Amino acid sequence: MRQQSRRSVLKLSGALLGSLAVGSNVVAAARTDRFIVETKNASVADLRRAGLDVAYDLSATGVAVVEGSESNLSSVTTAYAPDVEIHLETPAVNDAVPAGATDEPGYGIQWDKQSQQIPDVHDVTRGAGTRVAVIDSGVAADHPDLEAAVNEDLSRNFTADDFGSGVPAGGDHGTHVAGIIAGNDANGTGIVGSAPETEIVDCRVFSTAAGASFADILAAIVYSVEIGCDAANLSLGAYPVPRQEEGQFYGKVLNKTMTYANSQGTVLVISAGNDAADLQHDGSVISLPNEGAAALSISATGPKGFAFDAGDVEEGPESPAFYTNYGTNAIDLGAPGGDAYLPAIESHPNTWFYDLVYSTISVPEYDENGTYVDSTNSYGWKAGTSMAAPQVAAAVALVRSLDPDLNADQVKSRLKQTASVPDGYDKSYYGAGLLDPLAAVSE
Repeated sequence: MRQQSRRSVLKLSGALLGSLAVGSNVVAAARTDRFIVETKNASVADLRRAGLDVAYDLSATGVAVVEGSESNLSSVTTAYAPDVEIHLETPAVNDAVPAGATDEPGYGIQWDKQSQQIPDVHDVTRGAGTRVAVIDSGVAADHPDLEAAVNEDLSRNFTADDFGSGVPAGGDHGTHVAGIIAGNDANGTGIVGSAPETEIVDCRVFSTAAGASFADILAAIVYSVEIGCDAANLSLGAYPVPRQEEGQFYGKVLNKTMTYANSQGTVLVISAGNDAADLQHDGSVISLPNEGAAALSISATGPKGFAFDAGDVEEGPESPAFYTNYGTNAIDLGAPGGDAYLPAIESHPNTWFYDLVYSTISVPEYDENGTYVDSTNSYGWKAGTSMAAPQVAAAVALVRSLDPDLNADQVKSRLKQTASVPDGYDKSYYGAGLLDPLAAVSE
């Protein structure tokens, strides 16, 4: 991974609820005891003197997160907004784990890795010497395909629960994402990850409830920068968020944080969202965090009919997924995220799900009090821009493993310049084009 002077490992904690989805209806619930504050006119010391507890000192980005009375906060500054919890809904096309299906062989059903020619990529590089943060629901560090990749010492739990890190306490989503990036292709079982020799840091920002704290996600981004991550994958988001009033404040704070990450060399790879929305022409709303400054915003592609005869609707892996957000200036790259021909769920119940992305999962178990107690490691299918983003995060690691001195903008430029829009498809779904990791590492 990148070496930077004066690096310090931050020991952070906070309060967070979590959920991730394919397709989302956003409900923002404002906290009344927790606030995101700009520190330009009110320093962290000022905030503490006002009787506030500082949950996160993110001074490098000009931001702090405090807990306490709003009246105390308003006595020292007006540049703040409440932390918010954003709730998401998941459609039925996600999380396909039919009975017995996880016993199927690995690479043979990984159309995403086949279409990206990942074995040929590995003849050039496997991502050694790089580090990727997975800001998500938790990564199962004991999964057979991930145990060699996860750095448990650096992994952090950013939630208020005490379930720790390196565990899928917020759900199996993060483990699925991590497998796409770094699944072990040398252990004779399971799946192939795009960058199996990169190091994964689990930054768990989801717990057992249904929403995600914006402040904790900001803190996880800053932490990823401070530990020298080459990329941070954020397969999460909220849409639609109003551009005005508090939405404008959240966008401003997010832009500061993301600009800081980019300046320090950490590439932020973010799912574009799953609402089939035209982000280019959606008026007074915005999708966050993928439309923030310096992000790589990733749309999803996928086949229809990979393992069954889809007839006239058959599509290749380069085809835009039915759910993906799009918009020429809102999307940077397209990448494999999975698709589905919805009528096939009934007509081909044993094969329709092969059009989704196959990766590692670890299903959490909770006791009667809702306390995380264990998880069961396995494999399964998911779809979404959530699955497309880690394909790109892995490509960042592959490029950096060959050219560690490239800055964040140069890495992004390499990925864009080697991508292309597939013939016959609309540029608005791809931005610069469809990710081509082999071209990126062969340039």
